Amino acid sequence: MTHGRQTSRIRRESIAALAVVVIPAAVAVGLSLYDISARNLWLDEAASVSIASQHGGALGAALAHDGGNMLGYYALLHVLIGWFGSGSLVIRIPSVLGAGATVALLALLGLRLFGRRTALLAGLLGAVSLPMIYWGQNARAYTLMLALICGSVLSFVWLVESPRGAWRPWVVYVIVTTAAIYAGLEAVLVIPAQLVILAWHRPRARSAVSAVVAVAVCCVPLAVLALSRGSGQLFWVPSPSYKTLRQVVQSLGSAGLEPNFYTPTGRWLLFLTLALTLAAAVRVGYGLRPGAGRRQAWRSSLVLGWLVLPLAITVVISELSQPIFQARYLLVSLPAVALLLGWLLDGIWQSAGGPVSVKLLGRPLAGPAAAAALLATLLSLRGLQLSPSYGKSTEPWRAASQYVIDRARAGDCLAFYPLDVRMPFRYYLRPDAPAPTPVLPSLPLNRVRPFIEQYVVPPARTLASAVSGCSRVWLVSSHGGEADGPPVSRANYSRYFVLLGRLERRYPSLSSASFGYAGIISVTLLSA
Repeated sequence: MTHGRQTSRIRRESIAALAVVVIPAAVAVGLSLYDISARNLWLDEAASVSIASQHGGALGAALAHDGGNMLGYYALLHVLIGWFGSGSLVIRIPSVLGAGATVALLALLGLRLFGRRTALLAGLLGAVSLPMIYWGQNARAYTLMLALICGSVLSFVWLVESPRGAWRPWVVYVIVTTAAIYAGLEAVLVIPAQLVILAWHRPRARSAVSAVVAVAVCCVPLAVLALSRGSGQLFWVPSPSYKTLRQVVQSLGSAGLEPNFYTPTGRWLLFLTLALTLAAAVRVGYGLRPGAGRRQAWRSSLVLGWLVLPLAITVVISELSQPIFQARYLLVSLPAVALLLGWLLDGIWQSAGGPVSVKLLGRPLAGPAAAAALLATLLSLRGLQLSPSYGKSTEPWRAASQYVIDRARAGDCLAFYPLDVRMPFRYYLRPDAPAPTPVLPSLPLNRVRPFIEQYVVPPARTLASAVSGCSRVWLVSSHGGEADGPPVSRANYSRYFVLLGRLERRYPSLSSASFGYAGIISVTLLSA
């Protein structure tokens, strides 16, 4: 009888542990799938499709030109496009699964470090998150990278807690961490936070450091590609400022997202998230005091380091070398915020009216009631941020392409600045649509080719020869640089007006239309 009760208890605990992982993951997948095809592809998504659609040497050249970033993701997308085509659902499905896997692994990590309640709370907060769902509906590698980062942290915990000679966690850590870096170079920012906890696990230091060295060796090809490409592809990233800091904090707090996903309630969510995150940091510090159970403090210290160290490292690199302090690059810390908040709420749940109790409408709430109230408030405010973002196209390339097609005539020509914008424009052209003749670049529109940061302005004589047979010229431009941006961005902005001026000398009559409100698409028709 005792054995039967024990078996039943183990079964219930297993089901409960499975539920706290599966339920949040299912929420993340469901939120990512909802209305997934409504938002137009933007420039970077179109680049993903164009790069992954290449074959043989062209694919290798495209990967090298992008500096090896997201190399593993492009390889996966290449296979999917070869099997199922390049429809918006197909190219975004890996990101949907990445969001679900991120939340599942985040819950597993919470389960391993703190227990079921923290796992469930952190999983729900990770699932109902504007950045998580936005990038889960994007044909980019960010959610897959986050899933692999969570897997890396989980396998590192497994490694440091294993007895000497355990090779399985070592192998898993090397594979998963290498895969994370091949999905996004910024994944390396999480490794220092992992190494910090070796202060509590010194007997495992040799094994852990050897695993990190093995990861570095596996990433040598990526390093070669990145060094050969240089920092030119980051020309658009400004130096750290209050504006970029605000964008990073809003993104990590799920209170807003560049370029324009903000709501009036975001400030309340940001304030509450910052207050709770600060309280969690204080609680971590409290656990490090002598006699305060420091032997177990490595768990919460790992999560806090996962949040803080990538921020600090990117600031230092940005000040000393190339600026990289950007919200999208610091997504690596997004799961840490959910895990910290879940851990804090779990502590409030267990406080039973202790010093962390809160007041609601003047009445004290302690323990479970306080934690439930805070969780409900966080999830509600996060939902208010998330819901208006569905289907919102900051770069409506479908409308821009159709605008040109509907108004084009025989003898019209088509030019792009930079050449990159040809990719999303071409993506939304129907195969049978009568499009203008492309002259910049002079590549048939039925050909798929990646153009990465190619701000091309031909010499005046070359341009005049290219458009000599054109009755009118359509100039389509977006992401053409910024008048107040970094130096290279300002130079690219000036080149656009050089190109426009050279075309105006031959076609002095202009009419323009613009689309979108973030990466604005400008369509200019020049005629004689």
